[in-house]
Order: sequence, then structure tokens, then C-alpha cells
Amino acid sequence: MSNTSNRVLVSLGIGLVFVLAAFIEKIGWHGVFWLSLLIGGAAIFEFVRCLWNAPRSVMFNKFNLFVFICFLALLALDFMSILTVAKRPMTMLLLLIIICSADICAWFFGHLIGGDKLWEKISANKTWAGQIFGVIGGTAAAILYGKFLLGGFMPQLLWIGISISLLSQYGDFTASFVKRKLQIKDFSNVLGDHGGVMDRFDGWIYALPLIWLILA
Repeated sequence: MSNTSNRVLVSLGIGLVFVLAAFIEKIGWHGVFWLSLLIGGAAIFEFVRCLWNAPRSVMFNKFNLFVFICFLALLALDFMSILTVAKRPMTMLLLLIIICSADICAWFFGHLIGGDKLWEKISANKTWAGQIFGVIGGTAAAILYGKFLLGGFMPQLLWIGISISLLSQYGDFTASFVKRKLQIKDFSNVLGDHGGVMDRFDGWIYALPLIWLILA
């Protein structure tokens, strides 16, 4: 199976999981809440596992250790944020949909169009085209979310889509920086060529605490 086919299938699988979580939520069970906790817990587990398996030369570098502690603190903050944000399932579902749509569109159009690199020292494959189409994709997902799940077009979803899509890019860069320090390509291979859970949901590193702060 080609890399592209694998990514498409995994993306469809992630989308179906979201649909299932929304359906479970609709019938009165807390599907989105538990899905969010599962994602947050899996992300922390993957990172801790990478730390455990990292070479001693990597772990005992003082700057690396500082980076790893800060990143683990961010993941812990994300998990704490989930406990509040996911109690509003429609808000959490919107966040997940925007981040995944932005990530998929950034990857697809970045590879399709190519062009100038966005920040090659941190992530060699990310391009300006990918970032632009990632924002477009995430914003389109937010608008479609409003149309089909909230009953119509809501202008504020336009700005939410743009903001979360951009923040997700910086979360992605942060995770890429950490992976460079760990000397790994992905946090795991549980999703095949998509990498691990942390690789797919690194976009909420900054977006999730921001939503938590706004709700608070």
C-alpha cells in the first residue's frame, strides 16, 4: 500500500471515530469526553515511552532535559484542560475536527504543491503551501461543522477555524522540535505512516489550553 493510500485510509478511520463519538454523545453517553481523555493519555504515554527508550547521550544533555520537562508539562496541561473542555462535547469535537482537518490538508497540499519550506531547521517537510491550505482546510471544517451540526453558518466559526488552525501549526512545530531532540521520526507507529497519536494531535498543544482559558 502506498504512503498516500495509507494516510487516506487512516484519515477516514479517524473521521469515523469522531462520527461514532458524536453519535454516542447524542444518545446520552459521554463519547467525546472519553475519546478526548484517551487521546490525551495516549499522547503522554507515547512521549514517556520515547523518553524511556532514548539514548543516554540524548537524555543527559542539559538543554534536551529542559526541553523534555517543558514538553511533558505542556502535555500534562493539555490533559488537565481536557477535564474541563471535554465537558462541553460540541466544543471539544469542533477542536478535534479543526485540528485533524488542518493537519491532513497541510500534509496533502504540502506534498502536492511543494515550494518553499516553512521552517526547515525544525521540520524539513513543512511548506508555506501546506500551512496556507492547512488553515483553509481547518476553517472549512469549522464552517461545515456549524452548517451541519449547529444548523447554519456562524461567522464566529470562521475566526475560530483560522485561529485554531494556525495554533495547531505551532503545536506541530513544537512536537517536531522535540522529535529532533529525541532523534526520532515519529512518537510511535500505531497509525502506520501517520505516526502515533501524538503526531496526529500535536496541534492541540497550545490550542487546548487556550480554549480552557477562554471557558474559564
